[in-house]
Amino acid sequence: MTTIFDMPIQALLGQLALGLVNGSFYALLSLGLAVIFGLLRIVNVAHGAQYMLGAYGSYLLLTYLGIGYWPSLLLAPIMVAVLAIAIEKTMLSRFYDVDHLYGFLLTFGLAMVIEGMFSHWFGSSGRPYSTPTGLGGAVNLGFLYLPYYRAWVVVASIVICFGTWALIERTRLGVYLRAATENASLVQAFGVNVPRLLTLTYALGAALAALAGVFAGPIYQVSPGMGSIQLIIIFAVVVVGGMGSILGAIVTGYLLGLIEGLTKVIYPQGSAVIIFVIMLLVLLVKPAGLFGKQAETPTGGMLADAPPPIGEATSGVKWLKVMLWGVALVALLAAPHLLYPVFLMKVFCFALFALAFNLAIGYSGLFSFGHAAFFGGAAYFTAHAAKSWGWTPEIAILFGVAGAAGLGLVLGFFAIRRHGITFAMITLALAQMFYFIMVQSPFTHAEDGIQDVPRGRLFGLFDLNSDMRLYYFVLIVFVFGMFVTWRIVNSPFGNVLRAIRDNEPRAISLGYRVRSYKLAMFVLSAAITGLAGATKVLVFQIATLTDVEWHMSGEVILMTLLGGIGTFMGPIVGAGLVVSLQTYLASSSFPVPVLIGTIFVACVLLFRQGIVGQIGAYLRRRRDVGAAATANDRGT
Repeated sequence: MTTIFDMPIQALLGQLALGLVNGSFYALLSLGLAVIFGLLRIVNVAHGAQYMLGAYGSYLLLTYLGIGYWPSLLLAPIMVAVLAIAIEKTMLSRFYDVDHLYGFLLTFGLAMVIEGMFSHWFGSSGRPYSTPTGLGGAVNLGFLYLPYYRAWVVVASIVICFGTWALIERTRLGVYLRAATENASLVQAFGVNVPRLLTLTYALGAALAALAGVFAGPIYQVSPGMGSIQLIIIFAVVVVGGMGSILGAIVTGYLLGLIEGLTKVIYPQGSAVIIFVIMLLVLLVKPAGLFGKQAETPTGGMLADAPPPIGEATSGVKWLKVMLWGVALVALLAAPHLLYPVFLMKVFCFALFALAFNLAIGYSGLFSFGHAAFFGGAAYFTAHAAKSWGWTPEIAILFGVAGAAGLGLVLGFFAIRRHGITFAMITLALAQMFYFIMVQSPFTHAEDGIQDVPRGRLFGLFDLNSDMRLYYFVLIVFVFGMFVTWRIVNSPFGNVLRAIRDNEPRAISLGYRVRSYKLAMFVLSAAITGLAGATKVLVFQIATLTDVEWHMSGEVILMTLLGGIGTFMGPIVGAGLVVSLQTYLASSSFPVPVLIGTIFVACVLLFRQGIVGQIGAYLRRRRDVGAAATANDRGT
């Protein structure tokens, strides 16, 4: 490994210059994200999509209207800002007074829709955008040739970043904006139109992202996925700088860009993860970030109002439940004779994945956006153990589960220090760090994945190469996972976790070691997720990077949200519906990500309790009405 002292001064300065270019994009994107979160308390996951829209806006203006780069610097951000205003007015404004995680989920769904539409229209390959007239060529700095265009991007980004900071921190308009986020009704009483201010703030943040996209067009190829790649890094930058700190976003963006540039010379393999490593170190020393305020006070959060149980069942209802479970078991035993076994096994695997995720969010209030690391990590560990080491399937699966639990312990150790939306962002960034490690690890075979994983013989006796035998094995694993999940939820341990979820400060005052309880639940959730990922490998006989990508975390969130967060059967129902849609629409021309994203948005907007949650709410209302009627009859 090269050290700084071994590098020629030209190479060192050259990498600093290139790092400054990357830092300009990090700073500009982080600034837009920090403006929106700092003033609206919304984590705009659609920020990456808006960055992509800015790049595509300039590309389309040039390709179809002949409007060049310089006018598009103004037109593309304005177009994205207008779209942002429509989004804020029709959807986002509903979430200012509720938990921040709902805004996080809504913008994630919107990002899926936007990126899915552009992938459907333009394909996934990148499209070039030529360097604008007047900025071709390069200047010789003695230690490198710096293209004029990249120098322009650095200078323009610095001016825009600090100009925006001055607007918010040093003007009356900025004072109104900050005051409106603290006490909107008081500011409104002074004649300030607070809703308009909030709308314009979101439009400003989106326009900054779009402007970064226009800057990026001539440097990087314009592609639908360009925003997703940058978004995770930007989350890490914002966490390091401090959530909501505008100055922290700017300074940290440039600083981490420079560090990343140096790492490419000193240790090229580490350049993809160095930002995330720095994030971990900062979290250990200063959990609120370099420029952040004191870490947020824990509250009941998003799931404090999770659906309560329907009530104590009478003996007749208990017998009905037993009968229904018996009918369900008989149906599952007969199902492979009626439906495609591989499809059913996929449903079981993802249903178990959703159950494990629901353990974290529904019963502990831990909104993890990094569960794909446990799912995909266990898949890789199991595949490698079965194929390269020749382990039997049951031992390989246990190895995968142990690996996922270990990952959960490491990620949870760092993430558990924060709460709510910051916890979600940290788990997402850490999972992406693990993704980059998997990309570079030789045993994963990069884009090819680990293929032709042998199913082997279970306990050396049962050949799992038969789909029917494998189906019943996967069914046993699924039922076992369901039982473990049910037992955790209905144990004293689970009761303590629900108390922590509902009111963490009160649980602390009662003497519970809250952080230890939450970490234990996080590890259990990771282990059960690993069981799902390890089992999926035997079904499809392949482990790929798709299992580790952050979109996989988004899918399991959708399954849980669609079925009902905080309900036991909800994740199973949601997984069945999502897997069915993906399977039966895969052969159609309709873009599946657009449909999935639309369902995501609809769930957040219309029925946050999910399908099972809505049914449970209806039954509770019926029960309450019946109880009230009975009381009235007795009274008369």
